[in-house]
Amino acid sequence: MKNKKLIGLVLVLVLVLSGCASGPAFDSEADNSKTRTVTDVYGRQVEIPADIETIAAIGGAARILTYAGCSDKLIGVTDMDKQNVSAMPYTVVNAEHFDSIASVGSGGSSDTTYIEELVTLSPDIIIGLTDEDTLKNVADKTGIPTIGIYPEGMFDESFYAALELIGEIMGTQENSAEVINNIKGWQKDLNDRTKNIADAGKPSVYTGAVSFRGAHGFEGTYAEYPPFTAVNAKNVVDETGKSGALLIDLEQVTVWDPDIIFLNPANMNLVNEDYEKNKMFYDNLTAVQKGEVYSQISYNYNWTNMEIAIADAYYAGKIIFPEQFSDIDPIEKADEIFNVMLGQPFYEALLADGYKFDKITIGE
Repeated sequence: MKNKKLIGLVLVLVLVLSGCASGPAFDSEADNSKTRTVTDVYGRQVEIPADIETIAAIGGAARILTYAGCSDKLIGVTDMDKQNVSAMPYTVVNAEHFDSIASVGSGGSSDTTYIEELVTLSPDIIIGLTDEDTLKNVADKTGIPTIGIYPEGMFDESFYAALELIGEIMGTQENSAEVINNIKGWQKDLNDRTKNIADAGKPSVYTGAVSFRGAHGFEGTYAEYPPFTAVNAKNVVDETGKSGALLIDLEQVTVWDPDIIFLNPANMNLVNEDYEKNKMFYDNLTAVQKGEVYSQISYNYNWTNMEIAIADAYYAGKIIFPEQFSDIDPIEKADEIFNVMLGQPFYEALLADGYKFDKITIGE
């Protein structure tokens, strides 16, 4: 009888001790299973882990994650993100890190997502700057929470919303708020300097050699060009009633005969080639005759490089409205913008690759 009681007591002790030993493991597992729900740009309710340690970025999302101050959490980016070219500043400032992590998509206009790589990598979440169908497809095939962002312009509410959402997800709200507040401050500053200037007192302007779906010469232009809109400039292309990038008939530019012309230095080879064939057109333009031709560094490369676009707006303002921007040094301002958005100055890197704020002589 005593032996039976002793055996029973031992069994109870074993069960109690086992329960004590397994208790913390169970609680830890429960902690790891905690989740929260966020709403992405498409209104999709996405359940994600409470704590995010790893991210994969598809489409152009890695750029926005850089602005939001959490690119260090990336373990997968696209092939485009690994290019390390100054035309995409975020790829340069993250070059060493991006080179060491996996490719999870091709990026670019013909973007392909590498589903198998994402499954193998198994990040906590995937953030995509892409269309909703692609996001749903990736989420269905990987089983990984996939969140969509879609910033549409340098001062657009969708851009601020993307930064706020990433801040909420990653716990970088303070960094995101600082970036947003600075951008809104620049937007207000640009507008305030020029908002009271009557159209009659403004020179007319044109931007050419704009890249969209590839490189273009002088005829590649932009209606409602954001850096011009930011400083309330009188863009002759706005007379078309269109919006966005387009090709324009050169004869129409002759009719407009803008006072100031801005060109993309990356496509000057195309402009100069056309100049050799059509010198009369260029030489008859008032802006060319007066030497009023300047650069606008291209900011559309694998989505919009917002920091370059804002810097372009300040340079355009300096040239179009010198009195109102007399206190602005465009290069110093550019590096101020780059410091906030990229974490470091960047103008010298652009300059080294031939992208600079300066006068342009067509034909050279």
